[in-house]
Amino acid sequence: MENALYVVATPIGNLGDMVPRAVEILQSVQLIAAEDTRHSANLMREFNIDTQLLAYHDHSGKGALDRIATVMESGGAVALISDAGTPLISDPGYRLLQHAHSQGWKVVPVPGASALITALSVAGLATDRFRFEGFLSARAAARQRQLESLATESATMIFYEAPHRLIATLEAMTEAFGEQRLVVLARELTKTFETILRLPVAELLATVRADSNQSRGEIVLLVDGAAPLPVELGAEVERLLVLLADELPPRKAAAIASSYTGANKKELYNWLVARGD
Repeated sequence: MENALYVVATPIGNLGDMVPRAVEILQSVQLIAAEDTRHSANLMREFNIDTQLLAYHDHSGKGALDRIATVMESGGAVALISDAGTPLISDPGYRLLQHAHSQGWKVVPVPGASALITALSVAGLATDRFRFEGFLSARAAARQRQLESLATESATMIFYEAPHRLIATLEAMTEAFGEQRLVVLARELTKTFETILRLPVAELLATVRADSNQSRGEIVLLVDGAAPLPVELGAEVERLLVLLADELPPRKAAAIASSYTGANKKELYNWLVARGD
């Protein structure tokens, strides 16, 4: 086994999603650093992994890091896993990886499941640009400020949320983004009660309020990006664009208006798109 720290993804629910390479590595390393050894014990039993487990999380003391360092510096191999999914994605491990790089240890990713990518792949929202925000603040005022600061964000936004805060977060999103902003609730992904709801946020809030089951389990919220704000072009330019757009496709109309007025062609095109031409 190569002397390295392996960052190993594990299933987010369905054990059938375990990557064969991950099983091989977890069986072969000298030590597995796990977020919660009691939780990981079930995974170990399922795949006949008898490697020694060490509890490692953001509040672990120096002793845990020293134990990992001893294995690494003696030429051994260590695997890092979280309770589910890809380590470090809103999970512990940042300090360990920071230390690993500072010491020159080889770090090897072993990819697999990730709740945010799994949710994004089925949400039906734009994927060319997205912004992962993780967990919002547990404090209502801070949470509202965070969301209001994102009100004009054009990329798809992805959040994790605790079940007991779901309704409060949807209420805050309704206020910050408006009732019609499209939001996807992806819940219990890959598990028995997997649910994907795709609704305007006010309707989603009403649905969750009416069905307490929607506030259970692991939750990902995805928010459609804001539509681009129309540029103020001036009355004459806007009138010319409208006349041209009545006869031509938006891109052609924008190109002609740009040649005539000297205005930025992309801004003219975006203005027509925002207007609905």
